[in-house]
Amino acid sequence: MITPLMPVYSRIPVAFERGEGMYLFDENGKKYLDFYAGIGVMCLGHSHPTLVKAVQDQAAKLWHTANTYEIPLGAKLAQRLTDASFADTVFFTNSGAEAIECAIKMVRKYHYDKGNKGKYRLVTMANAFHGRTLAGIAAAGQEKLTKGFEPLPDGFDVVPFGDIEAVKAAIGPETGGIMVEPVQGEGGIRPLSAEQMKALRDLCDEHGLLLVLDEIQCGMGRTGKLFAHEWAGITPDIVTAAKGIGGGFPLGACLATEEAASGMTVGTHGSTYGGNPLAMAVGNAVLDEMLAPGFLERVRDMGDKLQARLGALQQKHGDFISEVRGIGLMAGLRMPDVPTRAAVIDMIDRGMCPAVAGDMVLRMLPPLIIEDEHLDEAIEKLDSAMNDWREKGLPA
Repeated sequence: MITPLMPVYSRIPVAFERGEGMYLFDENGKKYLDFYAGIGVMCLGHSHPTLVKAVQDQAAKLWHTANTYEIPLGAKLAQRLTDASFADTVFFTNSGAEAIECAIKMVRKYHYDKGNKGKYRLVTMANAFHGRTLAGIAAAGQEKLTKGFEPLPDGFDVVPFGDIEAVKAAIGPETGGIMVEPVQGEGGIRPLSAEQMKALRDLCDEHGLLLVLDEIQCGMGRTGKLFAHEWAGITPDIVTAAKGIGGGFPLGACLATEEAASGMTVGTHGSTYGGNPLAMAVGNAVLDEMLAPGFLERVRDMGDKLQARLGALQQKHGDFISEVRGIGLMAGLRMPDVPTRAAVIDMIDRGMCPAVAGDMVLRMLPPLIIEDEHLDEAIEKLDSAMNDWREKGLPA
């Protein structure tokens, strides 16, 4: 018999009642160091006073109004995002999946308006994750996402991750753009190199394509820059953002250059809830913290420390850890001989919450407010766990 809550998740048997800073607390009051942050969403940790105040103040005034009216907080947030990034314009959504849909539509409309109606396809990379819509799973092309949902929307050519020659070979007369994650999240915390990112930009320039970067997980300060592509020194045409942009409140965004968005005129796209006053108040509050002097510099410092400490852990536990992956506070331990879900459950029992990613990776996305003491605690718990696995056997 089906449960009232649709059983589409394999839930871990722990229920959290509240959160504070870097920590979650379950119904019995047990404390857990949160190194997952709700899939990288809780960028400022739990119950951050700036966000709490923003929600309370705005909720007492106005939650929602239609986008047929002016929403000054949305105009303010868009201006701040464009001032801080490559973009000239922003469309606000409720989620990352919706931001991806907007980006795909934008690519197609751009070429349509240029008189190239047949240029609608996107080259994407294997093991990507672009959300759970039909277009999103078609773009990723993973069987675990697509099985049972065929026929899928046409328009996506999936090539091996990081294979620039395969990208070149996939470009044809119907290609309108390239869409990739600068750092794959669900796919196993795999970054594209600066050279690969530059090569993708060059290919788009050469062939008149739009470069779409999915920064839903790796953006909004996660790597120590506002957006991960900044490390490569390139300018994309379109970027999708979500997760950390709302600090826990449902919010996404599709950012674009004026040229890329030239076809997005009145009536071409919309959203009932996207960009409403409550979401915009929270988004502005997140930027108040994230764009404050020294914030991203501190994230970079803590990210360097995390990567170094995980590297040292690999040196000690090379029988378990084959590779340390990631950039900044987006980190993964590849453990090919360890059942990663069982390892996550074991770590939760020890009072720390990491997560699983593809390619047998233990994924860590701690809140960006992490301090040295939290890093020490995390490494101690991981070290202790691996010592126990060696002595008592792997978790099952």
